[in-house]
Amino acid sequence: MPFLSLDALTLRNARGTPAVEGLMLEVEAGEVVALLGSASSGKDTVLRLVAGFVRPESGTLTLDGRTLAGPGTFVPSEQRGVGLVFQDPALFPHLSVLDNVAFGLASLPRAEAHARSRATLKLLGLEGFDSRKPHELSITQQQRVALARALAPGPRVLLLDEPFFHLDSTLRVSTRVDLRRVLKSLGVTVLLVTDDQVQAMAFADRLAVMRAGRVEQVGTPESVYSSPRTAFVAYFLGGTNLLPGVGFGNGVRTMLGILPVAGNARGNVLLSLRPEALRLVPDTDTVAVGGALRAEVLSREFQGPSAEFTVACGGMELTVRGAPELPLRAGSRARLEVVGRAVVLEDSPD
Repeated sequence: MPFLSLDALTLRNARGTPAVEGLMLEVEAGEVVALLGSASSGKDTVLRLVAGFVRPESGTLTLDGRTLAGPGTFVPSEQRGVGLVFQDPALFPHLSVLDNVAFGLASLPRAEAHARSRATLKLLGLEGFDSRKPHELSITQQQRVALARALAPGPRVLLLDEPFFHLDSTLRVSTRVDLRRVLKSLGVTVLLVTDDQVQAMAFADRLAVMRAGRVEQVGTPESVYSSPRTAFVAYFLGGTNLLPGVGFGNGVRTMLGILPVAGNARGNVLLSLRPEALRLVPDTDTVAVGGALRAEVLSREFQGPSAEFTVACGGMELTVRGAPELPLRAGSRARLEVVGRAVVLEDSPD
């Protein structure tokens, strides 16, 4: 039995439309799972359902074999053993760092609560900050105090709502690495809610990509990225090129030629081809040689370690991710080569 199970959960919003509908998700103990989706995907509703802020209309939610929500059952949030960290640290401004962390430990003797709070602060690199007030801390330090406050009671599940939202890109990386290390050392089960694909793929053991109140695909970041099931998932995780074609077994005939695919493709299909699966080579020949595909560069976008090119080829516009030092600009001629694998999508026409 999975540690945390969401079985056919449905909840409608104030307009009467489903915020989540028949949602299915299983999380193992100690696992970090990221719920990834747009603002209307239902991921925030999942967080509220697990936290116990709302009650599902149907379905069952269980934690370690205990039913938290289901027919005739609803356990209040304060009795669930679930910690929650919002994107805003929401610290008590009049309390010290130590007292902010100890706030959720009111049932313990004061000395024990402070000892546990200090130990948690040390784990998060905040040893010696006990007496400071929130306004004396950086936003990164405030977020770490909020995490310490959520972790100190020893939650069975920790819910993270965009915890890196207010951090700049450099701080996001360092905070993400440190937090994952701490959570893994404690064996905490984590649900991260985010619309940041990069953060989700780097932080989570598995991704659950949500769309319209349902989980569209779940799996390791590597598997979901390399083998998206639908065009939506492919686009949402880093962008893609969609190519129609005709399958004949382990190959598909497309405007880029015959592309090998995994599995068995028959009839009309739709392929996902990641931008890095294509390669551009400057074309200095007056005519195409060796059957190479001719392309015209329409635009170039510098992205630091790579550059993204939009090219016209065979009557289509394609996105290609390549080295930034490529001597190609808008109007350049190039040859286009397929160097990666295409994936057959479930969106393929019948």
